Amino acid sequence: MTTNEKIIHAELSYLVTGILFDVHNEIGSYGREKQYGNLFEKRLNEVSLPYEREERVSDTGNILDFIVDGKITLEFKSVRALTPEHYRQIQNYLQQTKLKLGLLVNFRTKYLKPIRIVRIDDPKSRPSP
Repeated sequence: MTTNEKIIHAELSYLVTGILFDVHNEIGSYGREKQYGNLFEKRLNEVSLPYEREERVSDTGNILDFIVDGKITLEFKSVRALTPEHYRQIQNYLQQTKLKLGLLVNFRTKYLKPIRIVRIDDPKSRPSP
């Protein structure tokens, strides 16, 4: 098994990450989440990548920033520092949507570092060997 076979949605996440870097380079570190989201959406349209924006998760009241190609959820932040609550938030979204991969993106940093978050499966829900 190669490394790419072990990485969840390797090609798609590579493409999305490239778009995120482009957005960060264009707007810089002090934009608003909405500005980053608008430019990210424009770039997704330019490469004809399907997405959903500000998607409501069932009746929980939670709203995802983006779901790209029905496979990766993205949560945008523009904060001084990420907190454990930000990680819990995206993990919660992954649990609710049953998606395997999320990207937590804080645009406020000088150098963009999208963080890959993998859904934690409940051991009780796994099939017995």
